[in-house]
Amino acid sequence: MGVYGIDLGTTNSAIARIDADGRPEVMIGLNGEATVPSVVLFASAFDHLVGEGARRQARLDPEHVCALVKRRMGDTDWRFAAHGQTWSAPAVSALILKSLAADAEFSGGEPVKRAVITVPAYFGDEERRATIQAGTYAGFDVAGVLSEPIAAALSYGFGRLDGSMDVGKPGPRETVLVYDLGGGTFDATVIELADRRISVLAVEGDHQLGGADWDERIALYLSQKFCEANPDAEDPLDDSAGSQMLVLAAERAKRELTDAERTDVVIAHDGARAVIPLTRGEVDAMTASLMRRTIDLTRDCLTAASKRGVGSVDRLLLVGGSSRMPMVERELRKELGLAGELRDPDLSVARGAALYGEKLEMERLVLADLTTRGRLRDGANIDDAAPADLDQSIARVAASFGQPVGLVRRMLEIQVDTVVSRGFGVLALDYQYGLAATWLVHRNSTLPVKVRRSFGTVRADQDEIALTIVEQQGQAASARPDDTKVLVEGRIRGIPAGYPEGSEVRVTFEMGFDGVLRVTCHHVDADIPLVLTAQTGATLSQADVARELDQVQRTRRRDS
Repeated sequence: MGVYGIDLGTTNSAIARIDADGRPEVMIGLNGEATVPSVVLFASAFDHLVGEGARRQARLDPEHVCALVKRRMGDTDWRFAAHGQTWSAPAVSALILKSLAADAEFSGGEPVKRAVITVPAYFGDEERRATIQAGTYAGFDVAGVLSEPIAAALSYGFGRLDGSMDVGKPGPRETVLVYDLGGGTFDATVIELADRRISVLAVEGDHQLGGADWDERIALYLSQKFCEANPDAEDPLDDSAGSQMLVLAAERAKRELTDAERTDVVIAHDGARAVIPLTRGEVDAMTASLMRRTIDLTRDCLTAASKRGVGSVDRLLLVGGSSRMPMVERELRKELGLAGELRDPDLSVARGAALYGEKLEMERLVLADLTTRGRLRDGANIDDAAPADLDQSIARVAASFGQPVGLVRRMLEIQVDTVVSRGFGVLALDYQYGLAATWLVHRNSTLPVKVRRSFGTVRADQDEIALTIVEQQGQAASARPDDTKVLVEGRIRGIPAGYPEGSEVRVTFEMGFDGVLRVTCHHVDADIPLVLTAQTGATLSQADVARELDQVQRTRRRDS
C-alpha cells in the first residue's frame, strides 16, 4: 500500500501517487481535471458537495459555500456555520481530502490509507497540527507534513537526479529559489540541490497573501465601474451573491489576461448590466502593491540565505497557479535579474509530496525488514545497518514494490534538510526588563533541532514552576511577550522545600522534520520533569472532536 501525496491548496487541491515506473502521477478526478477547487457547499445538514460544482454554486448560495478555508487553519475561534451545524477549518478540510481520496480511487488507485500533506513553508506549529488533524478526520494516517516549496524542489530535483544518473555519482550543485504564489499563500524559499540532498537554507512568506487578493482588487474595480455605468443600481459588493459573482468574474478575467492583453467583463446585477473593458496593464497597476509585497519577502529570503553563504541563485522556479501571471516573471526579472521557470506550477507540489511519501514508505519497510530479521536493533537508524544487510533488504523491498533495486536505493539516498519557519522560545523573568521572551529556536535554524538551555528558580523554596512556550510573530524575534503567540503552557507542581534560589531548571526543545515542537522542562535537583507537546490553537474540546469526527464519518458513509 503506497503513500499518496496531497497538495491541500487554498483555491485548488491535487492528489498524486507513484506509478508503476516509479514516477509521480497526478490522479485525474471525477471532473476530468487534475486539480479540484478547494470549495465545499453544505447543501443541507446531511449533504455536501466539493469541487467545481460547489464553486459554481457560490454565486447562488454564498451563505452555505466555504472557500479559502486554508487561511483559517490554526485559528482557534473560527467556525463555518451551515444548517445549524458548525465546522472547524480541519473538519472542512477533511471533506476536501475525502473528495481527493474518492478521485484517486476513481482513477484506478488503491484506497487512500496513508498520505503526505503539504503546507506553506511559513505555516507555524498550529497550522501544521491543524493539517494533521484534517487528515485524521478524513480517515488517513498522515505519514508526514511537507512544506510546499520543498515538495516542488523535490519534484524538480527528482527529474534531475533520476535514473539518468549513476547511483552514488555526485551531481552538480545548484542553488534554487522557489517562488510559490498560490491562490491564498505565498512562500519564497532558497534550496540547495547537491548529490541527492535537498537542503532548505532560508524561508520567508505570508499565508494571507495569494491570487485571491488579486481577485479582490479586480472585483473592487469592476464594482466601481459597474456603479459608474449604473448609478441607480445596487452595488454588487453590498450583496453576498453579487460579491461572489464579482469575484468569480474577476478570477476569469485574470486568467484570460494571462494570455491576452485585453478582455471584456460582463456584469449583470439588480436588473442592470455593464460591459467593462479591462487590460492587463490596468490589473498590473491595481495589484502592484501585492506584487511588491512578494518581491520584498523574496529579497528577505535571499538576504537570510546570504547569511548562510549563498552568494547567488542558479535557478528560479515559479510554483503555484498564480505565478502564471505575466507580471510575476517580468517583475522578478526586473527586480532580481532572474528568469523564472514555470514547471507544472499547479501539479509539482502534489508530485513532490508523492515522491516524499514513497521515500517514507520505502524507509519504513526497509527499517522493518532489517529489524524483523535481527539485523538492526529497535530504535536504530537505517544508516546503522551493515552495507551487505542493507543491500539485501533493499532488494527484498524492491521486489515487494515491483520496482527496480536502483530506484529504491535512490529514494533512500535522497535526503531532505529543512529549516524552521518561526522562532520558538519561553517566557522567562529578566531582572532588568521583567517578563521577556527568550528564544531557543531561531527562524531558519536547520531541522532537526535539539537545543537545551538552563534557567534558575526565582526564589528559595519555590514549589511551582510555570512554563509558557511561545512562537515568533512577524519577521523579527521580539522579547516583548505581546509580540509572541502562546503555544502551550504547563506547570511543575509539588517541588519540595529546601532548594535555593537559582536552582537549575533545564529546558529542552526538540523539533523534527514535521515541524512539531516537543518540550521538556526539568527541575534538575528535585528530578521532576514536565513534558509538553505544543498544542494547536485549532485543537477542539473532546466533545467538539467527537462531534466533528462523527459528522465527517457520517458523510463518509453516505459517500461510500
